[in-house]
Amino acid sequence: MSTMDIKPQKDAVIPFPRPVQALNDGHEIDLLALLDILWNAKKRILTIAFCSAMLGLIAALLLPQKWTSTSVITPAERTQLVPLNTLLATVHVLDVDVNVDSDSIFNLFIKKFNSSVLLEEFIKSSPLLMGQFDGVKVDPMDLHRAIVSVSEKMKAVDDAGNRKEPNTAYSSWTLSFTGPQPGEAQNILAGYTQFVADEVVRQTLSNIHEAVAMKIQVEKQRLELDRAQLQNAKETKIKRLNYSLQVAKAAGINKPVYSQGQMIKDDPDFSVTLGADGINKKIEIEKSITDVSELNADILNREYRLRQIEGLNIQNIHFPVVNYQLSPSLPVKKDGPGKSLIILLAALMGGMVGCGVVLLQNARESRRTQLLLDEQMT
Repeated sequence: MSTMDIKPQKDAVIPFPRPVQALNDGHEIDLLALLDILWNAKKRILTIAFCSAMLGLIAALLLPQKWTSTSVITPAERTQLVPLNTLLATVHVLDVDVNVDSDSIFNLFIKKFNSSVLLEEFIKSSPLLMGQFDGVKVDPMDLHRAIVSVSEKMKAVDDAGNRKEPNTAYSSWTLSFTGPQPGEAQNILAGYTQFVADEVVRQTLSNIHEAVAMKIQVEKQRLELDRAQLQNAKETKIKRLNYSLQVAKAAGINKPVYSQGQMIKDDPDFSVTLGADGINKKIEIEKSITDVSELNADILNREYRLRQIEGLNIQNIHFPVVNYQLSPSLPVKKDGPGKSLIILLAALMGGMVGCGVVLLQNARESRRTQLLLDEQMT
């Protein structure tokens, strides 16, 4: 009978049952378990979401409000420029070269609307804007920052790039200004638009006035030169007549030759056909003429035209610069998201943060429990 020796194995590992939670290899997610965890912590999540919504409400109340007033402008129509066109018609008839039309006026308006220098003048002359510095010593740097801030909010955009139909019968621009209050935004946009329009009218009339003044100066100088030429011609003519008188006396011709039925070949340089008496009388008449332009119709016409140009009244002309398709509007809706949307987004963000906090705490507790079980098994 054989026997079998059985030796105890000291290094043998005795299997020990692990909890069900430890069987998860870490790559599987139990959604129902997560939902159960979140449901059990719903009060904490709702509290965090509510606090976040309150913070969103506070932020919405503290955020600066922005209201944008807009207007749409087009070049002034011909019927609106009747006073200016009447003046230009008179100016053109008087041969004054002035190139002014509705398109050039409109382009000048857009150019000046985007001018920082003109905007600074408007701000300094605006009681609404300068009223913010009442009782405070105005620092040049603070004023410059205010001008830069206002210029960034004042915009002029060509609508040609935003139209779906590129070929349109007219051109239009959209002017806008963003301010802290609806009425203030509307008033500033309307005030600056009128300020720029007045400046365009002033410069347009100034250009016409300069063209007229230059035309007057040129005409005066030309008339002076023409009178000098006529005076020189008069003096030359008198000298020739004196020489002719001497020749006629030397030839013994006292009466006009044609009155005696005689035909002679006249001297091409010094005419003697009038005879000494006729030449002497002609010399007296020429010397009696004090104004050389009396017998020159061209000079008289130009002097009349000069008087008409000097009589032009340019200072009292008023005309619209642009035509409003939409006058500066009163904003009814502020820019950016509304308070309700901010509160809703803040509440959703708070709920997400609350869920993350709960799941993170649960993961830490599960990890701690797993480590304790591992220590007990070893």
